Amino acid sequence: MLRRRDYLAANGGRRAPMPGFVLLVRNRKPDELADTPPHAMRIGITVSKKVGNAVVRNRMKRRFRALAAELLPEQGVAGADHVLIGRASGIERPFDDLKADLSKALRKVRR
Repeated sequence: MLRRRDYLAANGGRRAPMPGFVLLVRNRKPDELADTPPHAMRIGITVSKKVGNAVVRNRMKRRFRALAAELLPEQGVAGADHVLIGRASGIERPFDDLKADLSKALRKVRR
């Protein structure tokens, strides 16, 4: 996801707060699917300056991209926008814990 309006729209979707991040998931409407296949998932990642300096924020974004690449193809919501919002405690959390948290958050938003 590249446009601000997509992130703002995702803010109105389902949310699953976890210790290291907040997951937002919003199903896209049929008229929004014109430029992508109907089952395509989009991912957005945001980490604010409150979390840390540029090095810390970029490290967190790399970890989130790796998590998304690993879990979203099997567990993500088809045709939905997924947004990961980084929290300050997420940078020191072990990767396996973040992976378990994302899996739990995806199950939570699927209900």
